[in-house]
Parts: sequence; structure tokens; C-alpha cells
Amino acid sequence: MRLSGIVLLNLFSNVGTVDNADIPSIAYDRPLGASGGAFGGSLRQSQIGLEVFGPEFAGAHTKADLQMDFGGGFPRSLNGVNFGLLRLRTGTVRMDWAHTSIVAGQDGLFFSPNSPTSFASLAIPALSYAGNLWSWVPQLRIEHRITLGENSNLLLQGGIIDSQSGEPPVFDFYRTPQAGERSRQPAYATRVAWSHTVFGQPLRIGAAGYYGRQSYGFGRNVDAWSGMTDWDLPFGRQFSLSGKFYRGKGLGGLGGGIGRSVFFSGDPASLYTQVRGLNSAGGWAQLKYRPASKIEFNGAFGEDAPYSADIHAFSNPQTYGDPTLTKNQSGLVNVIYRPRSDLLFSAEFRHLKTFTTDNGTYNADHVNLMMGVLF
Repeated sequence: MRLSGIVLLNLFSNVGTVDNADIPSIAYDRPLGASGGAFGGSLRQSQIGLEVFGPEFAGAHTKADLQMDFGGGFPRSLNGVNFGLLRLRTGTVRMDWAHTSIVAGQDGLFFSPNSPTSFASLAIPALSYAGNLWSWVPQLRIEHRITLGENSNLLLQGGIIDSQSGEPPVFDFYRTPQAGERSRQPAYATRVAWSHTVFGQPLRIGAAGYYGRQSYGFGRNVDAWSGMTDWDLPFGRQFSLSGKFYRGKGLGGLGGGIGRSVFFSGDPASLYTQVRGLNSAGGWAQLKYRPASKIEFNGAFGEDAPYSADIHAFSNPQTYGDPTLTKNQSGLVNVIYRPRSDLLFSAEFRHLKTFTTDNGTYNADHVNLMMGVLF
């Protein structure tokens, strides 16, 4: 068994009002009497990982991996913001043959694999709810690798995942099914990715599809789906461009639609309430510059744009989350310096811009200074 992780200190400063002071995703209007910003520090993005190497079985190497952090909320106690609760991130069991793997457990979205580089956003991936689809979700998948040549290969992935729509839990201890789980079937996803070594770095291009059904009672069903593409393109040995684009519907459980899957015309529990799936499109792109092995610079921008026709379909819409949000944008620049493989320093500036139905546009700036030790 191998222990790994990071002890990470984040010092942050905000100008404007945001949803989450240390890991912001959305900007809001300044409340009456508020100071218009905040300064603080946190270690709750520190992580602990356990990797277990199992026996060989049926010709396959087996191993398991468990990842946790302290982003699970705060206890209701004096200075509780300093005592982040331990939280499960991912936990997988793998069986690896020469060209095929079976992966079971809770993992990131295999059909939406990459995220912008940021140590300011470890508890929530960078540009979440601004074009970066992500989730840590139970799943079972199969991967098959095909060698096309000396420097290129093709990766085929397919599997089922727990169909989630983004609703928060009703109870703290008892689990009730989300709309996707009430459909009595999993969600399905597949991805094809081609990679080729260029300038000593992997060039990757992938395309993926996702489908899941959601049931909101009284025969009200929504077909959630998405088509997406991802890329990682090196330009010489120092520059690379990576990103992702998606178009889909009912993707609140994956961070699409600014965290919302559907809109209701009224009370969701009423037989007479209409349900409309929320269409959305978005994506992000990042430019990386690595002049030396110990330092890198990153600049990224992302946008999530739900369709206006769905947002304005009802006169008094209801949804989990904020029904007034119409578009969310976020941009960041950072520098990461690693004088040793187990020591890092980083600084990041992030700008958030959120649009609402009343034509209000809210802006916020976030500065984050980081120091971490990896083990």
C-alpha cells in the first residue's frame, strides 16, 4: 500500500460577492451593508490518497485507489470554517490487462477527462459551472487500447454511471433517489480518443457521448444527453493548448447548465406542474507555457451558456439552484513553481462574470496564493 497526498495552504482575497469564498464559481450582487470582499486562509483543499496493489487475477494486474480531501463542509462549532470535514472524492478498483482495463468505483467522468491546471481549485475543478463538465460519480467502465504505430494509439471507452441530475440530498443520513436514479436505469457514456507523441509530449483528441433519463414523477420524463470533445495539443516543447467543448441537455448533475438540469413551471410536487429540460452549451480552453521543468504559466477561460428559450419558458420558473442565472464566465491566469518534485508555490488571479434574467451582470475578482508539500 502506498500513501500519497498534499498539504496545501490557500490564502485568498476576493473583490465582489461570490458563492464560495475560497473556491468561487459564481459572482452575485453585493448585499446591502456588505464590505464588498473578503480575505482568509484555508487548508481544506489538502488531500490524502491510498493506493493498494492487489494480486494478479485472470492474467490481470489488480489495484485500488482511494482519494479524500477536507472539502465536505464545516462543523457547526466555534471557528468551524477551519475544521473542514473529511470527504470521499474517488475510489476505484482496476483490473489491467495488456490492452484492456475494467474500472469500477467512484471516479471522475471518463468521457470528460481533462480540467484546467490550478492548485487554487482542487476541491472543485477549475472553471466548474463555467464550461467544465465534471463529477465524481459511481461507474463501471471498460477501456481498450489499440496501438496504431510506434508513436500513436487509439483508446476506446464505454460504461455506465449513476444517473445524477444535481439535486442536493433531502436528508443528512437517509439517501433518497435523484431524478436520474428514479428512472430505474443507469446513464450511458462512450468516448474515443486518439493520441500521438509530438515534441516528446502526447497530442490527444477525444470525442464522447452521454445519455441518461430523468423521472420527475407523474410520467414527466426528461432525456438528458450530451456530445462533447476534448483536446490537448502541444506546440513545440514549451507551449500546449488544451480544452473541452460540450452541447447537451439536462446536465446539472455534471456541472452543465450552471448546475441545473430542468426548470419547473411551479411546485415540482404538483401533478399540474410542467417540466422542461435545460439545454446548454459551453467549454473552456487553456494555454500552458513551460519555459523550464520547474515552472509553468497557465491562462484559461470558460463559459457555460444555458439556452434562453428554456430559462424564459415559464413566467415564474423554479429549479434547484438559482433560476435567474443565464450565463456564467470565468477566466484565470496562474504561475506554478516547483523547486522540488514534492514542494510547490503558486499564485493565481481569477475573474468571474455572471449574467442574470433581470439584465444584471455581476463581476468578482479572486486572488489565491498557495504553498504545498506533496507526499
